[in-house]
Amino acid sequence: MIDTQHALSIRQQSVLLEVNRNRLKPKRAKISEEDHKIMLHLDEIHFKYCHMGQRNLIHELRDRGYEVGRKRVRRLMRLLGIEAMVPKPNTSKRGKAHKIYPYLLRDSPVTAADEVWCTDITYIPMSRGHAYLIAVMDWHTRAVLSWEVCNTMDTAFCLRALRKAFELTGRQPKIFNTDQGSQFSSKEWVEEIESRGIKVSMDGKGCWRDNVFIERLWRSIKYEKLRLWSYSNVAELEALVDDWMEFYNHRRRHQSLSNQTPWSVYQEAQRKAA
Repeated sequence: MIDTQHALSIRQQSVLLEVNRNRLKPKRAKISEEDHKIMLHLDEIHFKYCHMGQRNLIHELRDRGYEVGRKRVRRLMRLLGIEAMVPKPNTSKRGKAHKIYPYLLRDSPVTAADEVWCTDITYIPMSRGHAYLIAVMDWHTRAVLSWEVCNTMDTAFCLRALRKAFELTGRQPKIFNTDQGSQFSSKEWVEEIESRGIKVSMDGKGCWRDNVFIERLWRSIKYEKLRLWSYSNVAELEALVDDWMEFYNHRRRHQSLSNQTPWSVYQEAQRKAA
């Protein structure tokens, strides 16, 4: 009934017809030919690099000859229904009644294997439900000493990974660093650490940089393996994690380790210590 080409304005027509002008359905915006081409590129880039957010996508599109801004990329991503695949749920919930220990690594260079170990838990979505992955890492060599996958995030699951690291290496660190999560501040976990004469260190609240090496490990395993393969249960997920951890420890070279693998550096350090 409202005619946008009529001599009367839309407001005047609305008054005459007793129609609330604010409730008129807006005309659907047309997608330009260039927007359509950009969306095809976005879909292609997202398929290959699903971890990329708006900033990285802008650079990729500009490399392909499209001068785009963040608002435009955000709008087209919304139309495509895509977003960066990054971890969202927070696994580091503090136990209010638990004792929190200070962070012992600030301004303290770690220069030897088994000087500091660290651990963390990450959330892994599955087609039905979800799982959790924990890893114990040597801070200096970046070697993953043990890991566990479980569909429940309890202290027992963390203790299994911890004891496995002690068993497999036959060694222990001087300091063990974690976040302030309820599993790592629990009585069972702290007693297991302190009974061996190991000092407990905890990240500052919300300070992911305090445990940056294991945070980088999670980013790598998700973008290099788990986001690229399908898995429907914990057993299939464990097989993928096992394959990638083997690659990471024994084949993935690190510039910070003079292009050596983490496990070779860790073993060499153990030989020297012996």
